[in-house]
Amino acid sequence: MTVQIITIDGPSGSGKGTLAAKLAEYYGYHLLDSGALYRLLGLSLHKRDLFEELESNLAVCADIAAQLNIRFKSTDQGTKIYLDDEDVTQTIRTERVGEYASKVAAVPELRAALFTRQRDFAQQPGLVADGRDMATTIFPEAQAKIYLTASAESRAERRVKQLQGMGLDVKISDILANIQARDKRDMEREVAPLKPAPDAYIIDSSNLSIDQVFKLMVDYVDARLAH
Repeated sequence: MTVQIITIDGPSGSGKGTLAAKLAEYYGYHLLDSGALYRLLGLSLHKRDLFEELESNLAVCADIAAQLNIRFKSTDQGTKIYLDDEDVTQTIRTERVGEYASKVAAVPELRAALFTRQRDFAQQPGLVADGRDMATTIFPEAQAKIYLTASAESRAERRVKQLQGMGLDVKISDILANIQARDKRDMEREVAPLKPAPDAYIIDSSNLSIDQVFKLMVDYVDARLAH
């Protein structure tokens, strides 16, 4: 029996994670936060002091990627994420770890090491996969493909509010610069660059609320999965 797959791709801060979780709950599907996998790998390599020497330790780093000890646990407060049994839910959402993830994602050998791991998430009754290359590389067979974008400025504003809500002191100029740098790196990398799939439904969330975007997504997915 074919597994129903919904992909949501797009740049950092566009709201992919929040909306993917809402869709997964709405349809009763599994959830893949592929960005979390790259963040977890980046954090793991940093903890092992391998991050600065990626190119000369590719085999070791790829082996670590294939055997990451990670766990996702659903709670009333949302999804908790564990690396080596340590709760890193907030740690992996910091700007620094986001930078690690973006750099790791640009290394073909490390992307390949995580490919099968991501494909394994496609199980009944269905999957919502959130990332940057879910529709173009990991699940090109997905029945519903969404590309969620927003202006860099609006994404920076959302990110600042999110980080301030976590008790962190941040400057919007720094966040905007980080977002623009990540966009450039993600869109220009040689392997699986960030871009919409040819048959993706593109939504610009710059001036839309989460509820407005969610309704657009549900209407689109219902129409696609009814075929």
